[in-house]
Amino acid sequence: MALATQEPIREHALHVPSPALRPYLAGCTGYRQAAIAPALHRGLPSPWLTFIVTLDDPLVMAAHPDPAQTPGTFDVLVGGLHTSPALISHDGAQSGIQLAVSPLAARALLGMPAGELASVDVHGADVFGGHAGRAHERIRELRAWADRFAFLEQFVQDRVRASDERTGVSAEVRQAWHLLLRSGGNAPVSQLARQTGWSERHLRTRFRTETGLGPKEAGRVIRFDRTRRLLGRRAAAGQPLDLAGLAGSAGYFDQAHMDRDFRLLAGCSPTTWLTEE
Repeated sequence: MALATQEPIREHALHVPSPALRPYLAGCTGYRQAAIAPALHRGLPSPWLTFIVTLDDPLVMAAHPDPAQTPGTFDVLVGGLHTSPALISHDGAQSGIQLAVSPLAARALLGMPAGELASVDVHGADVFGGHAGRAHERIRELRAWADRFAFLEQFVQDRVRASDERTGVSAEVRQAWHLLLRSGGNAPVSQLARQTGWSERHLRTRFRTETGLGPKEAGRVIRFDRTRRLLGRRAAAGQPLDLAGLAGSAGYFDQAHMDRDFRLLAGCSPTTWLTEE
């Protein structure tokens, strides 16, 4: 008699941070998958630092954005901004909660500027000390997504309240970052410098220290992140992809320009990414 096979498990939960935490967190995503086909997932560049707490098995990093960093496993991971994909593997099961952290919040939440984490992934204990292990244990005990999100929000609030670095990011870097976000990544460095009153050279230096990327690189990542999310929504809704129109509306010169950025930042073309993901 044939053995019964386990039905695939696919859980996905989204959480909007409370108003008090929105300067620090862009969003929270919970996921649990089991009894699915083993796969290699691309961790794509985005304008947010990555903070992941796993639920069941450790996160397996097959390749980091910095190829010099050795692959490894993580119970709690903190990753900086990057301009090439990470590769995450699983054998048919993966679960955790991922927080999208503003790079401007790195001093308050992580105790360091985001520039110190540029293109690298570190164990949570390297940033939070013993608090990381205790948070991991508590998250694994909780059963409801709402309770898990509430616990992590409290974790972030406690870190921010205990920090002396909340004002460590200059008003000029904050202004430049938000101008880039509002422009979809398309504001030129000359405009950012003019708005902040700094020279372009000084802005590049200070901006990279605080975020991990220069203004031009950050703009490219912001534009790419917005574009691939729009592309994913169109595909999910069964709408025409209209890659040429999407490229124009996102601020690319043409579709070829968008394709080049996808290959640079995702390691593949837009259509290949959709097929894989």
